[in-house]
Amino acid sequence: MLKRIAAKDIRMGMFITELCGSWMEHPFFKTKFLLEDPQDLESLLKSGIKEVWINTDKGLDADEIVQGKSLSDIELETEAMLHDVVRTKRTEKTSMLAEVKNAQRICARAKEAVMVLFNDARMGKAIEVENAQALVEEISDSVFRQPHALISLARLKKSDEYTYMHSVAVCALMIALARQLNLDEDMVREAGMAGLMHDLGKTGIPNNILNKPGKLTEEEFNVIKSHPQIGASLLMNNPLISALVVDVVLHHHEKMDSSGYPHRLAGDNISLFAKMGAVCDVYDAITSNRPYKKGWSPAESIRKMAEWSKGHFDEGVFQAFVKTVGIYPTGSLVRLESGRLGVVTEQSEASLLTPKVKIFFSAKLKTPILQETLDLSSLIGKEKIIGRESPEDWGFRNLETLWSGL
Repeated sequence: MLKRIAAKDIRMGMFITELCGSWMEHPFFKTKFLLEDPQDLESLLKSGIKEVWINTDKGLDADEIVQGKSLSDIELETEAMLHDVVRTKRTEKTSMLAEVKNAQRICARAKEAVMVLFNDARMGKAIEVENAQALVEEISDSVFRQPHALISLARLKKSDEYTYMHSVAVCALMIALARQLNLDEDMVREAGMAGLMHDLGKTGIPNNILNKPGKLTEEEFNVIKSHPQIGASLLMNNPLISALVVDVVLHHHEKMDSSGYPHRLAGDNISLFAKMGAVCDVYDAITSNRPYKKGWSPAESIRKMAEWSKGHFDEGVFQAFVKTVGIYPTGSLVRLESGRLGVVTEQSEASLLTPKVKIFFSAKLKTPILQETLDLSSLIGKEKIIGRESPEDWGFRNLETLWSGL
């Protein structure tokens, strides 16, 4: 039996016999087919088609009950399938250059969202956890598509936006590190939420201390050291915030040798997520420009952290972190064996030592050369990195344009 129905009533399992409207209004080369693919259903619902003809002898009727399921059950299942399709599209792997553009938009929105979050906390308002969860989800999707894009962009924050973008950066780093540690996706999102919230207690620190351009006095530093407990107290009784998140907020400044704060925990007394928070927090802090200090380069920061790792960080977590960002993280200035200088543009799945590098300068001739991107994983035995370089030593500015394309 043929039946004409509104497009909004289309369900999976229906047999479409005709699409009412111009062929230019829909993406289908066929007009008779059994609707089995959620992507086809999504395309139909998004097209300009208002009505369709279905054949109820070959597929489902509009009001049919299937296997004990009501129409409302089918609608819910269809909606869930569409959500899965949309999510799959959001989480397809992309190139570095493609994701940088997405990440730039996400960073802009995230900064505004975190500013609202911090301002609400500062004014004693309830934390809008649902908004924070949506932000973590968006950051998580970007990191899945291309882990180094958003992480690298967030590092380029201005000193006056440090407090907000630091939370975004640590969120992204925690997500990437959690996946490197093979944690399940629920835990990945918990790690992201912990990163986003880890410095919430700084809303209780006076701005003249928080943004002081010079060295802090001992008394001022003691005030700063109170922020983990302030943050934990803000979140402790929120039913939508897990104990895991509160633990990271409270203990991300603990160190393996018990020299951290606020509780001087040591070794196994520090949770895995707090150990992760410690590494991610320090990396973003030392690579960022602050009111009182210019940030170190990504590669130099990894080298410095390796020197501190035995007393400061958990060795296993730190090694996983290095695999996450690279020995030569995206944006690092490196010298190649040929004497050429270049910027790391993308990490290699084959080896931490063979990233993609955009060469642009001859160290021997001290002159610019034709820009070219080299995949060092395909040049083993012909070209390799022999060391990291300081952009300041060479007088290079705005190297970010070379790897980001922005």
